[in-house]
Amino acid sequence: MNPMPDYRPRRPNRRYAYVDRGAAIYLDSFATIRREADLSKVPANAEKLVVRMIHGSGQVDLTDDLVIDPRLVPTARAALEAGAPILCDATMVARGVTRSRLPAGNEVICTLDDPRVPGLAEEWGTTRTAAAVSLWEPCLEGAVVAIGNAPTALFHLLELLADGAPRPAAIVGCPVGFIGAAESKQALQDFARDHGIDIPFVTVRGRRGGSAMTSSAINALAQEAE
Repeated sequence: MNPMPDYRPRRPNRRYAYVDRGAAIYLDSFATIRREADLSKVPANAEKLVVRMIHGSGQVDLTDDLVIDPRLVPTARAALEAGAPILCDATMVARGVTRSRLPAGNEVICTLDDPRVPGLAEEWGTTRTAAAVSLWEPCLEGAVVAIGNAPTALFHLLELLADGAPRPAAIVGCPVGFIGAAESKQALQDFARDHGIDIPFVTVRGRRGGSAMTSSAINALAQEAE
């Protein structure tokens, strides 16, 4: 509720020179990324995906650490166009998905607030984010997974898949952090070799990642238009 419904806000005096038109900021940002980032390092069909991931992170050197399956973009986009749900490990990832870009009114699911999660996490001795991933199993088949927060969620997903859970169409696996982030993303890169389960994915080596980067990837996969 607005506590001051009759208050008329005022614009402060202009004291700084800056671009303040949303459309211009958007266009200039993408042009800057294309000037400064080495996009030759990524699959040609993933260029717009990478531009959006850089836009979401502010890191033009991201191309040095990205690992992108060349099947990712067409596979994920086809799944979304067919109505696949998007399974998110964190509320921040889910909120970062631009609903107007979704091609089929796709459901965006985050199970972290499910009342079963705290009990499962305590019983299994794991994080709530990891426990919440087990609740995805009924809708994993053909889904697009977006993990941008918790390394334990990515590890848990891979363990579920290794145990025979339904396979998603694609995985955006970019958890961020200092404990387990690099290792979980390496496990994703090695998953097909180690378990014979080959799912298109994008990830970023090392500690960086995050919700904004991950939701930016989903927004790029949802629609060809930049």
